[in-house]
Amino acid sequence: MKFALGQAVPRTEDPRLLTGRGRYTDDFVLPRLAHACVLRSPHAHARIRSIDVRAARQIPGVSDPSCMA
Repeated sequence: MKFALGQAVPRTEDPRLLTGRGRYTDDFVLPRLAHACVLRSPHAHARIRSIDVRAARQIPGVSDPSCMA
């Protein structure tokens, strides 16, 4: 089926999403699932010389990336 410019395209996913039955990546729970947080630097093109993760490792639930392999 071909569609012309400006022609309405039937979207088959709409009823599922509008009725709350959609599945999103946040809905999945997998074994050994880990979440990540990204902290962006306020300095463009800055060089990272070191990252001190000692305080983060003390927080319960924080995984050590070296054992995630």
